[in-house]
Amino acid sequence: MNYFSTRDVSLKVSSAEAIVKGLSGDGGLFCPESIPKLTDEDKSFLLNAPYKKRAAFILGKFLSDFSSEELEFFADKAYNTEKFDTEAIAPVRMLDNKLGVLELWHGPTSAFKDMALQMLPYLLSASLKKTGEKRLASILVATSGDTGKAALEGFADVPGTKIAVFYPKDGVSKIQERQMTTQSGDNVYVSSVVGNFDDVQSAMKAIFSDEEIRAKASDNGCIFSSANSINWGRAVPQIAYYVSGYFDMLKSGAISESDEINVCVPTGNFGNILAAFYAKEMGIPIKKFICASNSNNVLTDFFRTGKYDKCREFHVTTSPAMDILISSNLERLIFNLSGNDDKTVKKYMAKLQSDGAYTVSSEIFEKISALFYGGCCSDEETLKTISNVYSEHNYLIDTHTAVGVNVYNKYVAETGDDAATLLASTASPFKFADSVLSALGIDIESGGEELLKILSKTTGQKIPAPLASIFEKEERFLNTAVRDELPDVVLRFTEGTV
Repeated sequence: MNYFSTRDVSLKVSSAEAIVKGLSGDGGLFCPESIPKLTDEDKSFLLNAPYKKRAAFILGKFLSDFSSEELEFFADKAYNTEKFDTEAIAPVRMLDNKLGVLELWHGPTSAFKDMALQMLPYLLSASLKKTGEKRLASILVATSGDTGKAALEGFADVPGTKIAVFYPKDGVSKIQERQMTTQSGDNVYVSSVVGNFDDVQSAMKAIFSDEEIRAKASDNGCIFSSANSINWGRAVPQIAYYVSGYFDMLKSGAISESDEINVCVPTGNFGNILAAFYAKEMGIPIKKFICASNSNNVLTDFFRTGKYDKCREFHVTTSPAMDILISSNLERLIFNLSGNDDKTVKKYMAKLQSDGAYTVSSEIFEKISALFYGGCCSDEETLKTISNVYSEHNYLIDTHTAVGVNVYNKYVAETGDDAATLLASTASPFKFADSVLSALGIDIESGGEELLKILSKTTGQKIPAPLASIFEKEERFLNTAVRDELPDVVLRFTEGTV
């Protein structure tokens, strides 16, 4: 299967090339030329297969450069009980007879990004060999919190790669920051950046698209690649867990074969919910996508009006991984719903760059409205939701998952649609222990490791092993840069001088 840029369909590459490049040179995102469909035989296999088999099978539908044996080997290495604390890998917890919580945080960094970033290093390393690339893959990551640590954990000391992670200063939780600044590995680099996530992400995308910077990096023996969800190798493993979640609900009897489900996802950059959209395109019976946002409600407004407008106040919230105003993966959705119309997508993205806003056509908006519901909630509502879910179900959720639950409840109240719903739970509550404790009415006088201990003692839940030791580790990276310095920092990273 070939892949082409959302902004120029004449730029076709193989699946291995798409993974190595990460982002098209024209600034577009790589998309598959078609979405493979699941047959009845495929569905029968997936119903009874364990997670790693499901993941390898779904990847095989999209990544034609890889053999089934390769993908099964990669899945066995990525998804095992040495890295994940449950054999189910991504279990579904039914809170009631309608709402199933897809727990995506049982991996080595306690966040959903592990589901893709434990697989991506294997895909990228193999892709480098398949494409004959001799240069070192310099992976540049902009993170709003969880992607950074998950990428660092996945790529630390992986041969043929080096990785630099940039995050907004004061824009991630203290635990997320500590996870990154204490990262081990001889091929890693971490720096905070003055500004918000959109500033960091825009700077990284500009570097990818800058021919002069790419040429200088090449002179230093490096080629740029990405571990963000703009990289198809990051996006495609995420499709697998929605497919898996559906079949787990079906196998448990929570739904029947004749049922359609809804999917609710707390999202900022739109990659996580986009993966659910691709699962529907493959044949998973999903009726509605409930897109949950915090106070940075640019997606909520888009799904209600058809206008994407990033020119608004930026809010720092208790769900920082969603503090985003430029949702990069939305470009892929528009590309698909426009019938792969690269000229239209390029026009919209140019408008976003020049004016900070664009409005999709009535034809595209009609398709979007039929599929998506957008909702948002405040920090106050987020904390109240954590408290309510804990008191009603004895189930602890983090701030991002709480945004999802809150918007799911609003959707049901507003529409009366009480179809069974699969809700993505994106992080362990311990990663945001201060906010969770506040939601539970616990006065906080200490910080750091003590917060984890207090939350554990209060709820009787064990601190996840990946988080239990981070405050014992020495911080290696205390760098801070401003946005204009990032091209120079990146080039020095390729030289090995930072």
